[in-house]
Amino acid sequence: MTETPTPQPTPQPTPQPTSQPAPTPATHHPYGTPDTPHVTVRGEAHLEVDPELAHIAITLTARGTDRRTTLDDLTHRNTTTLDLIKSYGDTIEKLETGTLTINPELTRHGRAERIRAYHGHIQLTATLNDFTTLGELITRLADHDLTRIDGPWWSLRPTSPHHATARRQAVRETLQRAREYAEALDTRLGALLELSDTGTRHSPLGRAAFAESMPYAAAAGGAEAADAAPINLEPVRQNIDAQVEASFTLIPPALG
Repeated sequence: MTETPTPQPTPQPTPQPTSQPAPTPATHHPYGTPDTPHVTVRGEAHLEVDPELAHIAITLTARGTDRRTTLDDLTHRNTTTLDLIKSYGDTIEKLETGTLTINPELTRHGRAERIRAYHGHIQLTATLNDFTTLGELITRLADHDLTRIDGPWWSLRPTSPHHATARRQAVRETLQRAREYAEALDTRLGALLELSDTGTRHSPLGRAAFAESMPYAAAAGGAEAADAAPINLEPVRQNIDAQVEASFTLIPPALG
């Protein structure tokens, strides 16, 4: 007797999850809508503060009929000047050597030219943070032979906290202006959309000119230099301007 095989159940397909359409991103309206009006305002700050640094330029000169002698004189004068400036320690924030030149002075001699003399120049720049020291240093430098001083120029440090103070004040004014506009519409601010720094500007360096060329002055380090009264210099106050722009949403006002 033959057995009849038992039929096996047909496998059913596994149901697949139904895909949901991706949500449509909200449309951005940069200029606002009746439901979310915007207000954009600018805030400004103007500060006047005392300078933090003073800069001076020192030009040293040597002249002679022999090139080597002229260079030696210039080197000696440069060493003496650097030693004097460095003796003021931490009040000197920066001391740099700029250009050095040795130029021949030519003169006609018959049909040819010959060298009459040599002129040498070295330029130094010094940055100081003590203005009492500044007046004393300028006076002592001016008593050196063949020395010219230009300046001072006044400035703030790039990291001065006055810059941050101006920016914060500009932001506070921006917020105050936006609130005033909202109050004029009998509504209030909703949310901050954007804040842009449109510039913090420091006015050009104020300058108090003091230049002296003294070819017949006392020798460097003499008693006259040590006893010279410091020159009185009045620092030029510095202006800082900061500007920001901000956009806010407004609770829709009732304009009827």
